[in-house]
Amino acid sequence: MWNASRIIAVALASVILGLLAVGIVRGTLLRHVIQIVPAALALGLAVRRVSGAAYAALAVFAFWLLIMVAIWLFLLNLARITTGHFTPTEVALTFLIGASCLFGLSQTFRAEPAVRWFKRAAWAVAFAALQIGAMWASLRNY
Repeated sequence: MWNASRIIAVALASVILGLLAVGIVRGTLLRHVIQIVPAALALGLAVRRVSGAAYAALAVFAFWLLIMVAIWLFLLNLARITTGHFTPTEVALTFLIGASCLFGLSQTFRAEPAVRWFKRAAWAVAFAALQIGAMWASLRNY
């Protein structure tokens, strides 16, 4: 039987692979390698079963799910949070990434219920800041 931390690790790996695939399709691999650093760190924590790793993953999942929702809203002409042109392959990858995020998020609270609230918040805030910083750094002129 798969436990929550193993499912979180698989979901993180799926997000990472999906983002790398987008980088390859779009020709922006370096940008996407920078963007996956927090997810890769969270995956390392999850594989090592570090206490609080699920909450580090929670921040990564939430961030990428919000990005995917922004893309879907743009594609449906419901909001202009993001803009651009998305190939059918990229659209399919948004579904893979979004589903992986939802699946991973559904497991984060099952993974470590005994972790104190302060530690959970610290992991989540630290990784949210790391993910935002990675996104900012990736959008620099590379």
